[in-house]
Amino acid sequence: MKIIVGLGNPGIKYAGTRHNTGFSVVIGISDKYGIPFNKKECKSVTGHGIIAGEKVVIAQPQTFMNLSGEAVAELLHFYRCSAKDLIVIYDDVDLDVGKLRIRSKGSAGGHNGIKDIIAHLGVDEFDRIKVGVGKKPEGWDLADHVLGRFSTDDLPMMRETVEKAVDACEEIITNGASSARNKFN
Repeated sequence: MKIIVGLGNPGIKYAGTRHNTGFSVVIGISDKYGIPFNKKECKSVTGHGIIAGEKVVIAQPQTFMNLSGEAVAELLHFYRCSAKDLIVIYDDVDLDVGKLRIRSKGSAGGHNGIKDIIAHLGVDEFDRIKVGVGKKPEGWDLADHVLGRFSTDDLPMMRETVEKAVDACEEIITNGASSARNKFN
């Protein structure tokens, strides 16, 4: 079983923001594989289904970004999974809009959601799909940037990138993160 978590903030106020890119990707997974979000459990909205023959739980934590570790730890505990069964999808301001980077371990890189997940799990070895949302403009506050929305020029590229991230998730499930890195990084 795989636990696939898209990071973001709950509520309509945050829908479509850069910080909710992880939510957008798991919605793409839901749409592509017909996995409805139909449960509330472990401080998350979840859906259960199958991707490439593998049972999966897709999740959108409802704890707000900086407390994502609470929901992720509960999901892993409830489903008796380990960090090796986890795929986390989230925004990355160090990547240009439209770029993906797949990693299987490492620091939080300044991302508070990942920092909280690492703190709650006690390990930094889990698969992750970073989705580029672009660097903050000079003079901007980082929070204003990540809680802002994409420009109309960036929206078509972000739609394509969400589709690529969905495909990258399937590649991790079927052939492993190394194969996904070769195809999508």
